[in-house]
Amino acid sequence: MNFDELWGKVRAESTDRVVSGEAPPGARDAAAAADADDLNGMTEQDVEEAREAVLERIAHFRSSVVLVPLDAKGGLWTVELGGISWICAFSGEAALARFAEARGDESREWTYRKVLGSRLLDDVVPAVDFPCGVALDPGSPDGTVFPPVTGIVPDRAAVDNSAYGESDA
Repeated sequence: MNFDELWGKVRAESTDRVVSGEAPPGARDAAAAADADDLNGMTEQDVEEAREAVLERIAHFRSSVVLVPLDAKGGLWTVELGGISWICAFSGEAALARFAEARGDESREWTYRKVLGSRLLDDVVPAVDFPCGVALDPGSPDGTVFPPVTGIVPDRAAVDNSAYGESDA
C-alpha cells in the first residue's frame, strides 16, 4: 500500500469517526493500539513504511515556503473544524486559485503571506491560546493536515501531551 492509498484510507476513516462522534485512535489505550487486530490487516512493515512516509511529508512541509491567506483583519486565515482552528496554507498560487474557485471566490483578491512551514508549526501554532493545526491545500485531493499533536508541533502546543498550554519559561 503506497502513501497516497494509505493517506486516503486514513482520511476516510477519520471522516467516518468525526461524523459518528467516535473518539480518535490517539484517545485509545496505547496497549490496544499496539494490538495486531487494531492494524486493520496491515503488517508491521506496512505501518513502519507509512510512518516513514508521514515523517517525510512533515519534513517536506517544514522546509517549504507556503502561502497563507490573510483575513479581513490582516491575521492568518483560519477555519474551524472538529473544535480545532486550522490555518489554511497553500503550496503555491495555483493551489490557492483552485481553492478560491471551488469556493466561488475567484474574483476576490486574496492577500497572503509567504511563511516557512516550520515557522507555522514551531512558532505560530504554539503562540495561540487555543488548539490550532495547519491545513495544507485544503479541499484538494493532495490536501494534508498537520494537527496539533506530539511529533508535529512543540509539546506545549500538542493537545495529546500533558505539557499542553505550558509556557517555555
